[in-house]
Amino acid sequence: VQLQASGGGLVQSGGSLRLSCAASGFTFSRYVMGWFRQVPGKEREFVASINWSGGSTYYGDAVKGRFTISRDNPKNTVFLQMNSLKSEDTAVYYCARSTAIDPTPERAWYISWGRGTLVTVSS
Repeated sequence: VQLQASGGGLVQSGGSLRLSCAASGFTFSRYVMGWFRQVPGKEREFVASINWSGGSTYYGDAVKGRFTISRDNPKNTVFLQMNSLKSEDTAVYYCARSTAIDPTPERAWYISWGRGTLVTVSS
């Protein structure tokens, strides 16, 4: 199983970024996928999750209304569109595969993790 996140970078406050996560080694369309983020010295924080079809999503309170998770099953890719970025969104962003049936913020349900991509938002 491999999950390769990309698309991170430096952006000004109020700007946008789109993260991608390319998956391989498993049947992507059968799994709930999620995004988490982590700042050094802090717990890994749930960002967003999406069900197998893309028809159901779940967001963390900190990003609700600003971020959108989506997926392209034929391309084995999950996306995170991030708008109206704030300095507190600065973190390493990780994509993950879940064995849950529905989108979930519970970290225990996520069994595979990518290496992460750094997002830095300057104020």
